Amino acid sequence: MEAKAIAKYVRMSPIKLKPITDLVRGKDLNEALTILKFTPGKGSEIVEKVVKSAAANAENNFDMNPDNLYVAEVYAHQGPTMKRWRAGAQGRASVILKRSSHVGVTLKERN
Repeated sequence: MEAKAIAKYVRMSPIKLKPITDLVRGKDLNEALTILKFTPGKGSEIVEKVVKSAAANAENNFDMNPDNLYVAEVYAHQGPTMKRWRAGAQGRASVILKRSSHVGVTLKERN
């Protein structure tokens, strides 16, 4: 049995989110939430929110015990990129890429 949660179109680059997802992959639920709580940065807040959502899905929809849950899969994939322009030197235009991500978490029960 597994429970999932996905946050789509998060306005943060996946390059900034992937090191945080690597911290919690394979950890128990309580340990993962503790790590995310004390990790600085906006990315840890986003991942923490998705992990809590997956835990709520597991508990309410699938009647899983929160003490037996662990983070089986966590990812931060590239979402759509907004392209903006800024005036550059000598009449040129430089591109600003505002990247977004899709963050997903899968929790499973340990036997």
